Amino acid sequence: MEPVPRSAWLTLGVVSVAVFMVAMELTIIALALPEIRDSLSGTTPATLSWVVSAYAIVVAALLLLSGWLADRYGRKRVFRTGLTLFALGSVAAGASGSIGMLIAARGLQAVGGSMQYPAGLALLLDAFPRSRHQTAIGTWGAMGGLAAGLGPALGAVLIEAFGWRAVFYVNVPVALGALVAGSYVLVESTGKNTATGVDAIGVPLASIGVGAMILGLVQGETWGWGTAATVGSFAAGALLIAAFALRSLRHPAPLFDLSLLRIRSFALGNLGSLFFSIGFFALLVPLPTFIQEVWGWSVLETGLAYSVGPLVSFLIAPQAGRLADRIGNAPLLTAGSICGVAGLVWLLLTISTEPSLPHLLVGTVLVGAAAGTGFTQLVGAALCDIPPARYAMAAAGRTTFFQLSVAFAIAVAFTVIGEPESAADSLAAHNTAWILCAAAYFCNLVLFSIVYPQRRMLDLVRSR
Repeated sequence: MEPVPRSAWLTLGVVSVAVFMVAMELTIIALALPEIRDSLSGTTPATLSWVVSAYAIVVAALLLLSGWLADRYGRKRVFRTGLTLFALGSVAAGASGSIGMLIAARGLQAVGGSMQYPAGLALLLDAFPRSRHQTAIGTWGAMGGLAAGLGPALGAVLIEAFGWRAVFYVNVPVALGALVAGSYVLVESTGKNTATGVDAIGVPLASIGVGAMILGLVQGETWGWGTAATVGSFAAGALLIAAFALRSLRHPAPLFDLSLLRIRSFALGNLGSLFFSIGFFALLVPLPTFIQEVWGWSVLETGLAYSVGPLVSFLIAPQAGRLADRIGNAPLLTAGSICGVAGLVWLLLTISTEPSLPHLLVGTVLVGAAAGTGFTQLVGAALCDIPPARYAMAAAGRTTFFQLSVAFAIAVAFTVIGEPESAADSLAAHNTAWILCAAAYFCNLVLFSIVYPQRRMLDLVRSR
């Protein structure tokens, strides 16, 4: 393998801040949701879900545009601008006096996040030799695992000491530190032959369309599933997604070239991201509320118990990245999917309304193992056959789909769980969500053990 220069490792350290902040933010917010609901008047479970979903939808709407801006005007410049906007959005979120203001502030955070992802990943892949890309992606993703592991414990301490607003303020010094370091470490680069007259409307149309469908899904029970508002939301979503497809096919310079979907590994890797998002996030986000409200645990107790699974993910991800360089992504994703199914089945069989830390830990550790072989391996599975000149577009397109998948998964979870009136009702509702999560992991098991290309493993076997 080619040696990795010191500058590449420094670049990895800086761009990993984006993954670190977002991953930590999600686990902390999941922990803080009950306190946010109690603090801001008029907050229902449906509106509460938008605190998470609004971020994912706005990121998805802007990622490809941000990727083009990074290729056109400079990846370092766009990455650092994204850090600044994320910090400003964090300040606004912490100062929110209403649920509407909080959701809007999350939108501003999302604008910054959308600029960090494609620019950061392009900077990373540009700094590392191609033969070491899986290692770089694995280490980059491991930072997300570390943040997810630290997030619940750190968030619990912050919430106990300062209230839920501190979970947003904590981002500010991290972002400022990355801004300063990035000015010295990152090397400016642009994409070759970047188009000038790109379609800046197409991809946001698709994201708004998915957002409209999520609105119908989340509000369907309140509005009524057969009402004009609900049906209209689904119909508008379908029309907007169709408009995106038509524009992308006809525009001379689309932000996302649909021909990328002809690359089998890219298309299947993105489908795997949808299944993974349902399996992981439909469990991750509602779980702290169940633990606090049904089991009666404090925020600190919940945070400490909740952090074990993400820590397992952090420990596994870098090793999985190095192993993927030799055997490919599919075997690791297959093994992770088995762990995910096992973890969800364990929770279904053992969790009751009576608190049980051992039962919780077994399930979350297994799901953490699935995440350790999921997040980064799905990135590698989608991008492994992408030509270098298409990195930024493909990476942004993949992350766009992933963010929309996250928003969809969370909306499904909150819709399935609803507003249970008793502990028994809450357990039954969560069990239904966990069955859905297990089914999603099983779909990935089939996808990566049978359908996804197994060339690297076959080449390794033949070479022996």
